[in-house]
Amino acid sequence: MKAVKNLLKDQRGMTGLETAIILIAFVTVAAVFGYAVLSAGLFSAEQGKATIYAGLTEAQSNLQVSGAVVAKSADEENVSSLIVTVRNTPAGNPIDMTPCDGTSNATNKCVISLATKGSYLNNVKWTTTFTGNTDNDANLLEPGAQCQITINLSDLGTGQTLSDNLTANTTFTLQVKPGVGSVITVQRTLPGSLSYVMNLN
Repeated sequence: MKAVKNLLKDQRGMTGLETAIILIAFVTVAAVFGYAVLSAGLFSAEQGKATIYAGLTEAQSNLQVSGAVVAKSADEENVSSLIVTVRNTPAGNPIDMTPCDGTSNATNKCVISLATKGSYLNNVKWTTTFTGNTDNDANLLEPGAQCQITINLSDLGTGQTLSDNLTANTTFTLQVKPGVGSVITVQRTLPGSLSYVMNLN
């Protein structure tokens, strides 16, 4: 009788079933938690990679100056126009070089600013002439092509006027700011005696 009572009190089968249920619950919760952590990690990694690529795109230069900057003078006393030629870097992306018409409705994405000792003009008026492998893409500068930018100092756009003329020994700075990529800064000093055409190396 004592052995039968001990057999009836033995609940090892029920304890094993409860343990299995608890283990299954723990495994399920751990799996859900692990999936959530893994998903968050993958999302963070993708966001970080996208941020890095965006930063590299903004930091890398897509434009570079090709040749000398040319200054022209109509009277050999004041500079009348500036000409700078740019090209795409070998690994650069195509750049929209739609010129600025000097109005408030201008659609240009590349902005050019002109700074002198007494003036700073942003988004001045400029025109373009494409040479090389233009590939018939209007205003799109691609690798293998060059874009000649001409700035007429007597027509810099609506409300844009230099307070001081560019004369001998004057320093000026041009900033070419493409829609994507780093800014090109071109600073030159005019010679002591002006001529009709000057190559400013």
